[in-house]
Amino acid sequence: MQVCLNGSRAAADGAQVPLTPDELARSAAEAVAAGATEVHVHPRTPCGRESLSARVVGPVVEALRERAGVPVGVTTGAWAEPGPATRLERVRSWPVLPDFASVNWHEPGAEELAGLLLARGVGVEAGIWSGTEGPARFAASPLGPRVLRVLAEVTDTDPATAEASAHALLTSLGPAHGRPVLLHGEDGGAWPVLRLAGRLGLATRIGLEDTLLLPDGQRALSNAQLVAAGLVEHGGQRDQ
Repeated sequence: MQVCLNGSRAAADGAQVPLTPDELARSAAEAVAAGATEVHVHPRTPCGRESLSARVVGPVVEALRERAGVPVGVTTGAWAEPGPATRLERVRSWPVLPDFASVNWHEPGAEELAGLLLARGVGVEAGIWSGTEGPARFAASPLGPRVLRVLAEVTDTDPATAEASAHALLTSLGPAHGRPVLLHGEDGGAWPVLRLAGRLGLATRIGLEDTLLLPDGQRALSNAQLVAAGLVEHGGQRDQ
């Protein structure tokens, strides 16, 4: 079970959303204690903007490693650094490397970015979003067999249709170069897709990036609370 700590959420989404390195590290440690086995994070500048700058990514990765003690992954989404060339420059400049990074295959420059990460020894999560050209591009990618896993992201937020959208996404992925698949949804689709992942025996993730609500519709108070609920809904059990 991966925990996705913050994503694009901001302070306006509630005090429980961690943003600073200390808040992220504390939230990650609590989530790991609740059963999470790895962490995905969107590092932020002091003013709250997502960034791939070495000055931002490094302290977050170090803080999470020290406090949580599990593999740490970061986003490389185009929204954090829109220019493909600048994204490459940012990643080349990282003195502190995460264990893995998600690369959205439908975004410009994805292949080059994934290749650079692999060359630097960073695992790549191939982010394949429903409703994009990601599945077709990934199927044709020579890097496909080398990625850590496929991060199958269901962008359909309607709880009534998200599961069907997930099935369609998985079908479009085909054999996915033989790589493991982590399936997840977002907002209204988060819990239906997480339950589907459990039934299919696929890895999944949960956290404040994907949803602010518990399965019963109540507001989540922390990432740890979401992880605990996610393990129950997914059908997994914590190691004793």
